[in-house]
Amino acid sequence: MEWNFRSAEELAVALRAGEVTSVELTDEAIARIERDDEVINAICVPDFDRARAAAHRADQARARGEDRPLLGIPVTVKESYNMAGLPTTWGMPPHRNYVPAEDAVQVSRLKAAGAVVLAKTNVPLGLQDIQSFNEIYGTTNNPWDHGRTSGGSSGGSAAALACGFGALSIGSDLAGSLRTPAHFCGIYAHKPTLGLAATRGMVPPSEPALPVDLDLAVVGPMARTARDLTLLLDVMAGPDPLTLGIAHELTLPPARHERLGDFRVLVLDEHPLIPTGSAVRAGVNRVAAALVDGGARVERHSPLLPDLTEAARLYMQLLISGSVARFPIESHEQLRTRAAGLSAGDQSLDAVRLRAMVFSHRDWIEANTRRELHRHGWRQLFAEFDAVVCPITPTPAFPHDHNPNPLERRIDIDGVEYPYFDQLVWAGLATMPGLPATAIPAGRSPEGLPVGVQIIGPMFEDRTPLRLAELLEHTTGGFQAPK
Repeated sequence: MEWNFRSAEELAVALRAGEVTSVELTDEAIARIERDDEVINAICVPDFDRARAAAHRADQARARGEDRPLLGIPVTVKESYNMAGLPTTWGMPPHRNYVPAEDAVQVSRLKAAGAVVLAKTNVPLGLQDIQSFNEIYGTTNNPWDHGRTSGGSSGGSAAALACGFGALSIGSDLAGSLRTPAHFCGIYAHKPTLGLAATRGMVPPSEPALPVDLDLAVVGPMARTARDLTLLLDVMAGPDPLTLGIAHELTLPPARHERLGDFRVLVLDEHPLIPTGSAVRAGVNRVAAALVDGGARVERHSPLLPDLTEAARLYMQLLISGSVARFPIESHEQLRTRAAGLSAGDQSLDAVRLRAMVFSHRDWIEANTRRELHRHGWRQLFAEFDAVVCPITPTPAFPHDHNPNPLERRIDIDGVEYPYFDQLVWAGLATMPGLPATAIPAGRSPEGLPVGVQIIGPMFEDRTPLRLAELLEHTTGGFQAPK
């Protein structure tokens, strides 16, 4: 029996029943990677010897009567997480030989839960792209079309899951980096509420792994089923034991509803700043139809929805100002000169991004204050609705584009080109206010490419979008393996 595409939940049941051993699962996963990954290039740092040893220990632990949530289940980890004894480069050539001495807190939690870590997965340079390629490890291809990207920055993890390289993976998300690869590769991912899962050790190479509170960025689970997302989130969630964990314990509220017919859902398929491609719009409509067929209350408009244009601009301001904060002073002065040359009336997202590169602390505080107003608007909306369904990006996976200047790249939406980074506005809808969002498969494009949507939920009510994802899985097709 082939186990590679079974869910983690199914593998756990089989392991408990003695139908298979962790050593057998691990050997089968390694064999599949060695057979299939040459053309996909999802796996950038194999750790097969230690994985086989961990699998052997897992089988011994089970023989002693132990049982843990992920005991004996093969998984992968995004390259950007520190793992003792393995390189953490973030795809940056100057750091190709950096090897941390300690595991990231989430890697420690995986191991404590009994998972067998097979390997690390590929990322873009500095985690700052919607694709996954770098000079150290090369390009990760989309399993459905090798001429297209698997997404970024967790593109290696998404491609690995689509190819059956382990049952679960962990990634991170600042600009859709969990959700976009899931959408492009036809799998599931969950961007948790900001601050829900500790991030220590998911840090640029050679920087200290401190328990800091990140702005916008989160770590989260990736899987081939919605139930597996919940299984892995339960392992990942919780405060850092060095800070809030000293005094706080986490108790996530249950999902608001258990039946599809009880959910109240706002469905969006249009954004004022960028069109939605026909394939993605069709995916949103398939999910909307499944909700209606299941008896859910579905609305297409609401006066409670925070302004999408301002939300996108706020997101870009917060994202870019944080990203460039460590630029050299001379670069900052050059950017200031360029920003000063913009006309006052230029409110394009390109202009918003350029101005954000030279934000003052006063500017950031003003943007953050407006963010809090948006958060309050979302609280009011979620008193009326349980979830929002919308696109993740405007298109399915696009062809590889390695233009070294990302500002010169364009995204083709039904034959019309738009600035490359404008496609981030949908991802930013949940990221800017720190809301949880679950990416789910929603069918395929006419060309056969996966299409996904995201389900945005109320802050710290992560189980609500996860439960809705699980209920929809049976009506929208769920994960399908690439042919």
